Amino acid sequence: MTTLKHATWTLWRNNSVTEEESRLLRRVADEVPIPLTDEARRDVETLIDAFLERDDAAGLAAPQIGISKRIVVFKTKNFGSETPPSRDSNEYEVLINPRITQYRGAEEQQTEGCLSCPEISADVTRWTEVKVKAFDRTGRKINRRYTGFPARVVQHELDHLEGMLIVDRADTLYFPREKKQFFETMFQIGRRPTPTL
Repeated sequence: MTTLKHATWTLWRNNSVTEEESRLLRRVADEVPIPLTDEARRDVETLIDAFLERDDAAGLAAPQIGISKRIVVFKTKNFGSETPPSRDSNEYEVLINPRITQYRGAEEQQTEGCLSCPEISADVTRWTEVKVKAFDRTGRKINRRYTGFPARVVQHELDHLEGMLIVDRADTLYFPREKKQFFETMFQIGRRPTPTL
């Protein structure tokens, strides 16, 4: 991968918690004004630029690049490709102020990774179909239905807008053996809460 122009914000880096980044990633993102202001358009374009320079992401939420706004971008096809979509392709979609209006289908568990939770993966249970109301990158109101893997990606990215990450939804966490002490301490794995009297 080439050097990225837009850094990804993470909960931790080099076995240390990143306080400022963690605070932003853990807060509920702000609504984007509709009609879109010039600043909102810049935020949308910055997120698209950050997403398109990556070859390792199915999606990206604005908080992941330090913008606490309700904007996500994600691939809609070619998920296995290591080549990012081109700016003018129909291989990705932008959602502004998205909200899930309906969960459908079955709940399904799969292993997910997250750019904001480096070096770990987690088994996460999500719905196989969702309906979403949002605005597109021009500020036009849209309704979308996503099924299968795109539904999982949308739910994952929308979690970021609520300050939630895969570690919050994990049924099981996986991490490198050599970092066991750091992650067990970070997530207090295997520790029972002290009973209160």
